[in-house]
Amino acid sequence: MIFLLLAHWINILTNLVVLLVIVQVALSYFLSPYNPFRHALDRIVEPMLAPIRRVVPLIGMFDLSPLVLIILIEVVSYALINFLSSLAR
Repeated sequence: MIFLLLAHWINILTNLVVLLVIVQVALSYFLSPYNPFRHALDRIVEPMLAPIRRVVPLIGMFDLSPLVLIILIEVVSYALINFLSSLAR
């Protein structure tokens, strides 16, 4: 039972982080970097994006690091949830 509850919380946390990344990317097109809300989002998301940006080059003017981060988060979440589900059986 505790493993299923933990898997549920991992799923919620994964969805929250993915949502924050998507909102940060969307707001980067509309808000100034000095906007307090955008600045707060950048402080949360940027530490996760920085290592990826060192590895993944820009393609033209497109930064694919948020997409890579979302894929990595989803893969790790899927693996953890499957592992916890197998322990619950």
